Amino acid sequence: MINFYEIIGLVAALLTTISFLPQVYKTWKTKDTSGLSLTMFVVFFIGIILWLIYGIYLNSLPMILANSITATSSLYLIIMKLKYK
Repeated sequence: MINFYEIIGLVAALLTTISFLPQVYKTWKTKDTSGLSLTMFVVFFIGIILWLIYGIYLNSLPMILANSITATSSLYLIIMKLKYK
């Protein structure tokens, strides 16, 4: 059974992940990466991977879901930034 704090974690994961997706969509649509910092996204990606590992260690579904989606999205932006310099 999911407890109250797990629900809070799932809502937090949903909101933070959804907030990131408009940037991914805009970059995909326009192919314009001039406003993206490669350094920031590489550091961010590494941080997200570490959060994912921590979430797996804790067996935390919200952390695993949110960080998996966000890691994939940020990796996509890094690839786009390198491709469309």
